[in-house]
Amino acid sequence: MSFMVEKAGFSALPLSLVPAVIMDTETTGLNTASDRIVEIAAVRITDGRAERDTAFQVLVNPGIAIPASSTAIHTITDADVANADGIANVIPMFSQWTGNAIVIGYSIGFDLAVLKAEHHRYGLRWSAPRSLDVRHLVELVAQDLPEQSLDTAAAWLGVPLAGRHRALGDATVALHVFQALLPKLKQRGIITLAQAERACLERTSRRHSEAQAGWHDVVDSGRTAPVNITDYARIDSFPYRHRTGDIMHSPPLSVSGTTKMSAALTLALREQISSVFVKPGAGSDEPGILTERDILRAIGANGTTALAMPVSRFAAFPLVTVAADEFVYRAISIMARRGFRHLGVTGADGKLVGALSARDLLKQRADTAVALGNDIDTAGSTEELGKVWARLTTVVRALVSEDVDPRDIAAVISRELRSLTQRACLLGEAAMELRGKGPPPQPYAMFVLGSGGRGESLLAMDQDNAIVFGKGDPGGEADRWFADLGTIVADTLNDAGVSHCKGGIMASNSEWRMDASHWRDVLSQWLSKSRPEDILNADIFFDAKTVHGDSTLLDTLRMDALRAAQNAHGFLNAMQMRAGEFTSPVGWFGKWKLEDGRVDLKRAGLMPLFSAARVLALRHGVSEPSTPSRFEAARAAGVEAAHVIDDLIEAHKILLSAILRQQLRDIEAGLKLGNSIDPAQMSGHDIQQVRWAIDQVPKIRDLLGIPAYG
Repeated sequence: MSFMVEKAGFSALPLSLVPAVIMDTETTGLNTASDRIVEIAAVRITDGRAERDTAFQVLVNPGIAIPASSTAIHTITDADVANADGIANVIPMFSQWTGNAIVIGYSIGFDLAVLKAEHHRYGLRWSAPRSLDVRHLVELVAQDLPEQSLDTAAAWLGVPLAGRHRALGDATVALHVFQALLPKLKQRGIITLAQAERACLERTSRRHSEAQAGWHDVVDSGRTAPVNITDYARIDSFPYRHRTGDIMHSPPLSVSGTTKMSAALTLALREQISSVFVKPGAGSDEPGILTERDILRAIGANGTTALAMPVSRFAAFPLVTVAADEFVYRAISIMARRGFRHLGVTGADGKLVGALSARDLLKQRADTAVALGNDIDTAGSTEELGKVWARLTTVVRALVSEDVDPRDIAAVISRELRSLTQRACLLGEAAMELRGKGPPPQPYAMFVLGSGGRGESLLAMDQDNAIVFGKGDPGGEADRWFADLGTIVADTLNDAGVSHCKGGIMASNSEWRMDASHWRDVLSQWLSKSRPEDILNADIFFDAKTVHGDSTLLDTLRMDALRAAQNAHGFLNAMQMRAGEFTSPVGWFGKWKLEDGRVDLKRAGLMPLFSAARVLALRHGVSEPSTPSRFEAARAAGVEAAHVIDDLIEAHKILLSAILRQQLRDIEAGLKLGNSIDPAQMSGHDIQQVRWAIDQVPKIRDLLGIPAYG
């Protein structure tokens, strides 16, 4: 039998969402080598919910007499197990029931050691499961408990005791203790499975004493070692590298609603297309679509007379569209979720620019793409949103293994961060309705700032979001409504895996939640006073992108601010000087200047690069959001020293890749994610590339026209 290997991606899952079974055994004694199992039970956890109705509970005939001292504890007698299956028959059943779930239990090292001995006793193959000991987790947060028994832990956490000293009862109590521990572990920065494993691994004295007692070593140290990214399964990267505009049919073919069906059919046959769009009119302000299936259904219902009827009678309104700059995997997700075979494609101005059909996507293996998009768009709770983090990490790891451009990967991460924020808004609005506070009192836009808006987020993301609403004074009725919404959104994102912003840049804070009029006043202040904090706030605002609501509220603010910034010379000079304030992490003789064994590539490289690109965009009135596109736009505008732009764009790519790969290694190792790299974990070629990228960063001073620092 033995246990199945867990699926890739479990390391990054929050503990609350880890697919697990909480297991316990009752035995003939405490000797792991010679004693036998007399009962085995387990409760499954799926998406954070215990499935008690489908619990596994089986008595086992140990093949030897059960000592009276053991019966006195668990009450199981020889007569109870006389007709029960032996462990050799029970093991395959339990293995199939467990699947590839993580095995959790209280002092689970004992249970696994006995189970391993039973395997060997009957010549069965043994493969240890990925596991966690709840007792170890208790010790991480409550080292001062008088003892570490299950009873003591349950009493400390307020977990009722029921059915103790029988396998199912003990497994159920361990389950409740585990779930009660999760908030306390989170307060200590232990959120994911890999982080819990690393924390437990560091408790060497406990592991040593258990090993001496013959217990199984619950946490495999090999799991927290740096991993080779290419060890993971590959996926079809096409949907993550291309936008719908790359594969759409353009220009779109449209007919009026009064066009006869025969004319629409003739057009479709001549152009070899499977649908035509129908212009607004005939009772609809939105365009519609007439597909080949609509034509067949019309003829089937009406005979050939249908061909003389207007297309508006059979077309579907409104047409569902996707933006031309949207990733293909998102279009796949929409089609799969809504059962469509055709989508309209719109440009930046919202006008139709093309058509996309299922045939265009036929060759794309879309399972992962569909799952990634659907997880967010259909999530009905914080718990379901939390699953996105692990799925996104799995997709990112696979894309890295295929050497997909890290800028495309960052754009995918940013896309899902924005979708996550949008879904949190929708859940928040529903929660406000349930609380009796009604719908939004004013039109509003929720927007993300910084890297999420630029499309350059990596896996160490936190929240940077804000709200602009129509009208309302600070502290007024509308502002209070949006304050509550902002708090719900912030907490939802935090619980889903996107941490609260340490700098407080969240719509739950009044500084980042205002009506349009007050936003204009604040932006004017930022541009005129140019204090350090103003520069920082304005920096990320100019990267803003709407994720939910009325986008015109933000678009109008942002365009007005862009125009004002072009003439705010003091502000631009201050931003320019700030962009040039950086220090190389490479010291004398080419040695790294390490901090805790790492090099902060964001501070030493990425930040100067995206800050310089932002200055150039503001100086030349460029609305492009990403760092490479801003550099390219500056080149087109005729900036001096334009010859360095190619090197800066390539440096930006290399630094993104290095940080992303390090983050993937750190996820598996259970380390807190950041923007620093460990050179000791990198190949010689990768180190050489990063050094070259760092050497290019000072060129931004030439590009911005600021003096070099000695």
